[in-house]
Amino acid sequence: METVRIFCTNTQEYKDVPMGSRLEELIDVFGVKMDYLITNAKVNNKTESLNYRVYQPKRVEYVDISNSSAMRTYVRSLCFILSKAVDDILPNAKTYLEHAVAKGYYFQIIANEKVTAEKLDAIRNRMHEIVVANLPFQSIEEEKDKVAKLFHKNGMEDKALLIETSDLLYARYFKLDNYVDYYYGCLTPSTGYITMFDVMEYNGGFLLRVPKREDPVELEPFVRQDKLLNVYKEHIKFLKISDLDNVGDLNKAKLDGHISEVIQVAEAYQANQISDISEMITERVEKGLKLVLISGPSSSGKTTFRKRLEIQLYVDMLKPVGISLDNYFVDRDKTPLDEYGEKDYESLYSLDIDLFEKHLIELIKGQEIEMPTYNFTTGKREYKGNKLKMESNSVLIVEGIHALNPLLTNKIPRENKFMVYVSALTSLSLDSHNWIPASDNRLLRRIVRDYRYRNYSAQETISRWDSVRRGEEKWIFPFQENADVMFNSAMLYELAALRRHAEPILMQVPRTVPEYSEAYRLLKFLGYFNYITDRELPPTSLLREFLGGSSFRY
Repeated sequence: METVRIFCTNTQEYKDVPMGSRLEELIDVFGVKMDYLITNAKVNNKTESLNYRVYQPKRVEYVDISNSSAMRTYVRSLCFILSKAVDDILPNAKTYLEHAVAKGYYFQIIANEKVTAEKLDAIRNRMHEIVVANLPFQSIEEEKDKVAKLFHKNGMEDKALLIETSDLLYARYFKLDNYVDYYYGCLTPSTGYITMFDVMEYNGGFLLRVPKREDPVELEPFVRQDKLLNVYKEHIKFLKISDLDNVGDLNKAKLDGHISEVIQVAEAYQANQISDISEMITERVEKGLKLVLISGPSSSGKTTFRKRLEIQLYVDMLKPVGISLDNYFVDRDKTPLDEYGEKDYESLYSLDIDLFEKHLIELIKGQEIEMPTYNFTTGKREYKGNKLKMESNSVLIVEGIHALNPLLTNKIPRENKFMVYVSALTSLSLDSHNWIPASDNRLLRRIVRDYRYRNYSAQETISRWDSVRRGEEKWIFPFQENADVMFNSAMLYELAALRRHAEPILMQVPRTVPEYSEAYRLLKFLGYFNYITDRELPPTSLLREFLGGSSFRY
């Protein structure tokens, strides 16, 4: 029997195994033991299914569902089971998996009959039956025209259009029993892996509940995020009116020569949102409002949103005074450490809170201050003679990831504060079962911005991303529902525009480093979008903050 030598990083040993062995089989061969369920592995730093067969020497690292890649595989497989169960219970219904919210995944079922609590119970029970049956997920690869034809035949037009408008030669689809579906990442070998889940009614639709990310031995706790969900719903409504439900529609608009109109409509939609927010603020200023707080996670476009809001406030006869919390970072060598011993730039205490509070109070009293400037290259605070002072018709605008944290402005009464939460809440989907994570949208923005303006490689940005995400969960997301209004900074065309900028940066990540698996995943994801140029973007576009060419100074 021919063998192939495999190195397992989990056990730090080599073994000669039968050629063609599946990764799932090699877990026992190497005696790999992990704290949680193993759902995929990295083969030469590239994420692969446990059904992957080895024919050449490889370096293999197994990952469990405490890892974001493995959790994605788990959730993806769970979504397939859900879609299959809905099809079994309601044969003519369509399932739309829309976005992550409330510590789960929001979905809707469009059926000829009302989806009652009894029907939802039947769907849940059918999901458990599918899991107990331990049915295999079959992966099939064929020429893309054949795959598109299959989805047309099954009434899955969005999946067919996605494949038809992509630049793929071959496309992969999956079968579960007699049900076909499309997913852009790997699945578990079979349904028996997916033992922990629930479905519940929530806000006019349903919520798919998943294991806890930090400690996946129980389900994530349900946390109401009605304001966030309503922003998603409003944006999806706008997409439907624009006939741009998914990436296939966007690609078709590009191929049909309509992308200029798409860009113009998207920019006008955002401008209208900013105008509405300015109007709300203006009404409250007349009643004593002095402070506007703008928060949101990394790369959500807070800075450009602030600058555009300030312009609109000028139009509404107010004189805004803007402050970025980034300028109040402590010197880099004084940055607090997280539980992993890494510099925690997301911590509230990475800011000089005392200096900020002093400046805040002085400004509100009408006194003049000298604004610090943080140099991201040297990691030091600098003073460049930038003076700020509020006038009688002024409103103070503070922007930064911690702006909604009550500890930052606890000396200012709530009625004197207006809070805005900004995030790139990506509502465009690849298709009805493959949403685009908002975190991926923001990561791609950050990769492009860090490379262009902060001299960071994609490898460095990716290596920090888990720490950034942990900080967001701790310091930002708990306060988002406190906002008076939420602003969605995601542009419906933006990933197609980001592709041209992000790809060459991602391609520089060496194959020999752990970050390559994430760089490869993002490159594969971007491949679904047809290229569009950004030359038609106005210089005030929020996306210019990341791509360059903005008329604003940062």
